[in-house]
Amino acid sequence: MFFFIYFLSLFKRGGVHFPVTAVALLVLAFATLLASASDPSPLQDFCVAINNTDSAVFVNGKFCKNPKLASANDFFSDKLRYPGNTSNPVGSIVTAANVDDIPGLNTLGISFARVDFAPNGLNPPHTHPRATEILIVLEGSLYVGFVTSNGDGNRLFTKVLYKGDVFVFPIGLIHFQLNVGKTNALAIAGLSSQNPGVITIANAVFGSNPPINPDVLAKAFQVDDNVVAYLQKQFWYNNNLGQTSVQLYFLLLRSFHKVFYHV
Repeated sequence: MFFFIYFLSLFKRGGVHFPVTAVALLVLAFATLLASASDPSPLQDFCVAINNTDSAVFVNGKFCKNPKLASANDFFSDKLRYPGNTSNPVGSIVTAANVDDIPGLNTLGISFARVDFAPNGLNPPHTHPRATEILIVLEGSLYVGFVTSNGDGNRLFTKVLYKGDVFVFPIGLIHFQLNVGKTNALAIAGLSSQNPGVITIANAVFGSNPPINPDVLAKAFQVDDNVVAYLQKQFWYNNNLGQTSVQLYFLLLRSFHKVFYHV
């Protein structure tokens, strides 16, 4: 980066101009370096992920199947065909189709997820550390939003989406979706990584293993130690896996009432 800026500062020196083509090539090279922050590009038609290391090559964290042994099923999944069970504390369920489900996605830098919502269902605030997300609503209406980073003032961008609408969540930013309709809702998300990862904020903060020191959380959230202790004792629901627990969305108000009003 420093070299790039320094080079441009010398672009006009003593009345002599550097060739335009040289500058264009430098800009292109710099842009290529920035682009390398995403999943590495494939160097072959495909690299079907395989756990068996015999006669395989290690690429992007997975071993590649011999291309001659690949089949159509390596590029197929029917997981997104079926509605997820939204009978849980948050009223939503995420069904992912990533490289662990479709081995042929290895090195291709893309994955998908189906998100089912019950009425008032919430896909809680979370981030994808390795991917940008683009969401399209297929049924119902969703209130969606994301929060920018600290340097941008933690601005909130929100929109109510209806059937056919599309919204983008930039990589790494906290975002959420809430069903504001009276019926079930359905959305499909495309993600710019074969393995985007997900961090649900409440689960990570209050349900970490081992627990975060309560003094840290009490000071960070500016709440009483008893509130933190109460929240850390809960079982947190992970709507990406369907494991039974309880979510911050339903607990915060209840916890304040229990601690301060003893109800």
